[in-house]
Amino acid sequence: MQIQDDNQPYDDINVTPMLDLAYVLLVIFIIMTTASVQGVKVDLPKTKVVDNLAKKGVKAITISEAGDMYLDTYPVTVEQLAQRLAELKASNPAQSIVVKGDARTQYLKVMQVLEMLKKADISEIGLATGRAQ
Repeated sequence: MQIQDDNQPYDDINVTPMLDLAYVLLVIFIIMTTASVQGVKVDLPKTKVVDNLAKKGVKAITISEAGDMYLDTYPVTVEQLAQRLAELKASNPAQSIVVKGDARTQYLKVMQVLEMLKKADISEIGLATGRAQ
């Protein structure tokens, strides 16, 4: 039997504690990034009366200040949006849509979205606003 001297250097490094730390950090990173994705941030116009439009199955079309359009949180072009609206209407005839336009966006972009909703025969439409102080 061979006894190892305590003063001898080790031939290998135990990486198990480093891997444990790496996995914990990875899990924390995944949880934090998915928790922060809640939609596209826009500055909504303010009104005195605000309805709660957060209902199950409601899709959101967001128009940013720059005029970029998003369906839920996914960026879409005008053509892609029209196609997705037709697909949503075909799968659910009573589909509800909320339009969230930034207060500083061009009115033309909001009107384009409303025209697409009309062409897709979607009549359950809500316009999101913020509460006026």
